[in-house]
Amino acid sequence: MTNYLKTGLVAVAVLLFSFAAMAQSNPLIGSWRLIAADKVLPDGRRLPDYGSAPAGLAVFTSDNHYVVEIFSSERLKFASGNRSAGTPGEYKDAVLSTSCHFGTYAVDVTNGTISFQIERSSFPNYDGTTRTNPFMVRGTP
Repeated sequence: MTNYLKTGLVAVAVLLFSFAAMAQSNPLIGSWRLIAADKVLPDGRRLPDYGSAPAGLAVFTSDNHYVVEIFSSERLKFASGNRSAGTPGEYKDAVLSTSCHFGTYAVDVTNGTISFQIERSSFPNYDGTTRTNPFMVRGTP
């Protein structure tokens, strides 16, 4: 069965997981396909942060390691076909249309939060930091 993940800058919501996952004390263990990447505004409104149909993957292991990769649905190809010969605009788009990080994580099911202890990130300022986000799990048979 395929698992699906919905994540955002402020919120992480995990959707459509197998009921076998419900029996686990950590419902995130496994691999998840991204179905949305929304920015949650202070007023609660959600806006797509990586386009209308972002692509991505998250893997959460039982020993609390993770990797998250998010790619925008609208990504520019480099005109040169060479990643070492991009224009400033192509490089900017390449950076702003992706978000990837890995490290360890902790889930607080009671409070509905996940804390990422980020080892490395595509945004260097997140390296060595901890980011805590709300999440929710919904299941379908």
